[in-house]
Amino acid sequence: MKNITTKQFQILTDMQLVWDFMVDTYENFFINGVAAPFFEYAITSSWMNKSYLHLNRLWLDGGKVVGFAFTEEPVTNIFFNLRPGYEELAEEMVEYAEENMPNFNNAQELVLFCGQNAFVDVVRKKGYALMYENIDLICDFRKTELNYQLPTGFHFVDPQKCDPVKLAICTWKGFNHEDKGAFENWKNEVQGIAWNPARAYNGILSSTIAPPPHATPEYNVIIANEQEEYVCFSGMWWVPQNKLAYMEPLCTIPEYRKKGLAAAALSKHYSKLEPLGAEIMTGGGDGFYYKIGYEDGIHWLHFRKR
Repeated sequence: MKNITTKQFQILTDMQLVWDFMVDTYENFFINGVAAPFFEYAITSSWMNKSYLHLNRLWLDGGKVVGFAFTEEPVTNIFFNLRPGYEELAEEMVEYAEENMPNFNNAQELVLFCGQNAFVDVVRKKGYALMYENIDLICDFRKTELNYQLPTGFHFVDPQKCDPVKLAICTWKGFNHEDKGAFENWKNEVQGIAWNPARAYNGILSSTIAPPPHATPEYNVIIANEQEEYVCFSGMWWVPQNKLAYMEPLCTIPEYRKKGLAAAALSKHYSKLEPLGAEIMTGGGDGFYYKIGYEDGIHWLHFRKR
């Protein structure tokens, strides 16, 4: 007999609870909701607005988490993770989001995934329309081998001996963020004193010095040129319980793109993690992933009220 209770999310006590729940219920293509690194990466990054975390809600059956409704960025984007066998909670979870979670200027968007049929049925019944769909590609290691070689003039950097400032500069430039200003004040940032534009955008510097609880930075891939400038970075969250290589983020400094660096970085992930049992590596929606052997994977469904 089910004994359903709810509690509001508390960042200091519930991070592990949510991680364990998401790992326990994970299925490929996010059919039960996002993978565990999705939430932890966001919540430990400085680009996410954390002012509304108290509105995130957990559903429990006894002491077991069976559902989680939460915001990401923007905070009007609402996600749902649900344990199989508890589909009857979908309507209650959607109603909670509608009534309590951010909806500034009627911008609330319920983000679902193909396979979350209970939620899709509920939101359609409530008058939501599918505004658009996007696909994140995946590499299935059981079918595809990545073996792209590093171009001449570049080398891999040991991620456990990397220079965090160089890495922050790489991601600052790699995400086309120089139009917001040059990377500056980095000496103070390393000492933990002053604000730095790189932290405000992607949090790479701070997360390198003090990584999130379940991050696996030892599997990150960093590529440098002959001048020891970091020019390509690929982050990796290895979740062995799910046989999941969750790649996040991936960037290359603009002047070094289309040289094969990103393909070589992902191949490095393959060579490290496939022997450990990894089966799926995530990617993005860019056509680049198709070209190197990725295939259709995670279908994002974006619903709004008509």
